[in-house]
Amino acid sequence: MAAEVPSIEALGLRRLYGDVVAVDDISFTVRQGEFFAVLGPNGAGKTTLLHMLTTVSEPTEGTARILGHDVVTQINAVRRTLGMVFQDSALDERMTARENLNVHAVLYGIARAERAEAVRRALEWASLEEAGDRLVRTFSGGMKRRLELARALMHRPRVLFLDEPTIGLDPQGRRHLWERIASIRDEGVTVLMTTHNLTEANACDRVAIIDHGKLIALDTPAALIAAHGSGEGADLEDAFIGLTGRGLRDEGASARDQLLSFAKRGGELTR
Repeated sequence: MAAEVPSIEALGLRRLYGDVVAVDDISFTVRQGEFFAVLGPNGAGKTTLLHMLTTVSEPTEGTARILGHDVVTQINAVRRTLGMVFQDSALDERMTARENLNVHAVLYGIARAERAEAVRRALEWASLEEAGDRLVRTFSGGMKRRLELARALMHRPRVLFLDEPTIGLDPQGRRHLWERIASIRDEGVTVLMTTHNLTEANACDRVAIIDHGKLIALDTPAALIAAHGSGEGADLEDAFIGLTGRGLRDEGASARDQLLSFAKRGGELTR
């Protein structure tokens, strides 16, 4: 029997910005249907890694594949396979929620006859049926996040990437969005998420910890706690600090800066 193709493969990924090494020789695989978290201090290279895996930025060295498709030579095949929620909002706030969803449906080739129903389902999934015709600039942070997640799932991707999906949300908004994210597991979607929320990471199947652009640990939350925690009663935060230290970090390159790179490479999906 042939081996199952991994959802995500990173092989020796390296990314340079001038003389700055943002990601340094990172390799790992993510199984189909796995819930996978990437943790790291600010500026550790999490978002840079995510953007290489999702065709936003091209690796300086190394290769990556999404369900067997190369992220450099098979960009359109990769983009049709995945959904993406960026750390910074990528919604057009001058448009309504329904208009944002319609644009996404066109870009991802959802048939004209199916678009209205796809948009309706997305609004219902995000609990935004009553707000579908409101301008997005009038939405709360939680509403925008739910809309972005619903949009990312409209074309039924098999792999979903989430960059700090609950950042800036209040506890109620985080819980609601997390419930939505957790429900995706029942549909067999592979999820790779960057997060600073250790509770969220603890709910994942495996956790990768990166620091200074390098992969320094990869295992289940329980195994990381056992190996790197501070003894009885330790949690994932203890293990994380044990591996990365207690020093404060500055932010790395912003998602918005890297979106400019995405636009220069062709930006929108082409058919």
